[in-house]
Amino acid sequence: MPDDVPHPAADRVSSADPVPFADLVPDPAALERIATGSTWAEGPCWIPGTRTLRWSDIPGDRILQWHADTGVVDAYAEGVEFTNGRTLDRDGSVVQCSHGRRRVERDRDGTVTPVVDGWNGVRLNSPNDVVVARDGTVWFTDPAYGITQPREGHPGEREYGDHWVFACGPDGADLRPVAVDVDEPNGLAFDPSEQVLYVASSSSDEPVIRAYDRAGVRLKNGRVFARLGPDEGVPDGIRVDVHGNVWSSSRGGVVVFDPTGARLGTIPVPETVANLCFGGEDGTTLFLAATTSVYRIPTTTTDGTAAVS
Repeated sequence: MPDDVPHPAADRVSSADPVPFADLVPDPAALERIATGSTWAEGPCWIPGTRTLRWSDIPGDRILQWHADTGVVDAYAEGVEFTNGRTLDRDGSVVQCSHGRRRVERDRDGTVTPVVDGWNGVRLNSPNDVVVARDGTVWFTDPAYGITQPREGHPGEREYGDHWVFACGPDGADLRPVAVDVDEPNGLAFDPSEQVLYVASSSSDEPVIRAYDRAGVRLKNGRVFARLGPDEGVPDGIRVDVHGNVWSSSRGGVVVFDPTGARLGTIPVPETVANLCFGGEDGTTLFLAATTSVYRIPTTTTDGTAAVS
């Protein structure tokens, strides 16, 4: 089946009628900047236990946090070896990607331990973004930005010679490549059923969001799900809401696609958006890591695969 032909699997993502964009984001102008001063903000994650938003300032080599109760922004940790994307694990700990250590790692109450750092006897490139499925499997992308971009890690080689999407057990066991056909895999997110995995390809040659059907720890039927517009740059971080809509970062803001890949609307943002997440008191606040700043905006939906509330 050609890549650009809608795949039958899209029909099972959501049987409901599309939710109008105006119902998802009642007021796109309600965007509020809650923090600034990052060099390149990435990897936002809402931490319910502490009511904080945590994100990476990759070139600044630090992890920052915003406290919902006070509005204070401070450093959660510094000298962190260029962390990037992160996600909440099923037990409330945080699984994050480290460019500098070329690994996926787990932060449990400030104690950071490795999950996985190599495959088939060689090092990973620089894990970029990560999700944890309900069964505990860890899925992550492994492009080369941390070994090719001087500000984002340490110079190095692609030791397995490519950049793939991987999956492994909660403790790093049974690591395996699961998608090898993405030019530059970046953000990733499951649909609410966890039967479809979306992967952002940030290649300037093919800036698309791809979709794959999941069968256990295998992916199949890879196809193009959606494309950004010619002036919207490349997709980076992505999230999927409870309706199966895909929310993508872009140069001009956040672009929302319905489960079939049709564009629903755009939230304009004055800085390039790198990544996003849902969170807040009831999970309906959309947080955006955008170049130097972090923004929030109210929505009427929530993350489709949230780990804990």
